[in-house]
Amino acid sequence: MTPATPTTTDIVRTIEIAAPRARVFRYFVDSERFARWWGEGSAVDPRPGGAVRICYPGGQVASGHFKEIVEPERVIFSYGYEGERQPFAPGATTVSVYLEEIPSGTRVTLRHAGIPGEEVAREHVQGWRYQLSLFSRTVGAELHANAAEMADRWLAAWAETDPRKRRELLEACAAPEITFHDPFSALTGYEDLESHIAAAQRLMAGSSVVRLGAPVVSHGDALFHWEMRTADGQIGGRGANAVIFAPDGRMRRVVGFWEGS
Repeated sequence: MTPATPTTTDIVRTIEIAAPRARVFRYFVDSERFARWWGEGSAVDPRPGGAVRICYPGGQVASGHFKEIVEPERVIFSYGYEGERQPFAPGATTVSVYLEEIPSGTRVTLRHAGIPGEEVAREHVQGWRYQLSLFSRTVGAELHANAAEMADRWLAAWAETDPRKRRELLEACAAPEITFHDPFSALTGYEDLESHIAAAQRLMAGSSVVRLGAPVVSHGDALFHWEMRTADGQIGGRGANAVIFAPDGRMRRVVGFWEGS
């Protein structure tokens, strides 16, 4: 009697990252970036047959080799665990990662094929859910490392009275499709913003808005607090802005919240 062939199960996970595809691809072929979202000591040798080594923070090690690298479209590598009593050995399964350019950034689709059995696959679903979430957060942390500078340019534009300088500030920190909502605004695009800012300056001449503390960045989003000061130095209000970034690192949506509104 012929022994039954062991069944295998595949996992497919998809995530969207608000970053250019070429930037996202770097994290699969640059050891320093690869280690940022896997763990210290992780490394890659980005060539067909080159080694892939993953050192998880808890001490577990997985390894394999690249089967295919097509920049910036896809990477395929074998994958399995080192040591005894592991669910599968180094190189025993295959991980394929496909990167698709989309308007909001990059769609990442990961397929983990050849997992021995549904129970083992179920254990890996949450693992990949978590790891891809770390990946998105890590890419965002690098892309938006200048979030404080972007926030300051945005706030400076609201105080700038020179139309040319105001437009330069907006173009430096906000994408052309920028939208801004707060209790007093529902705006789209540079021209709409500029007209609204000019009107606000007439009503609150000499006022300015300053950032309070460092922005908090999460994936492709950020939150920063601010304080409005009147021309005589009094506090005219406080609040926070929630930001969604475009793939190029500029703001594409800002929502303002005033304390007490």
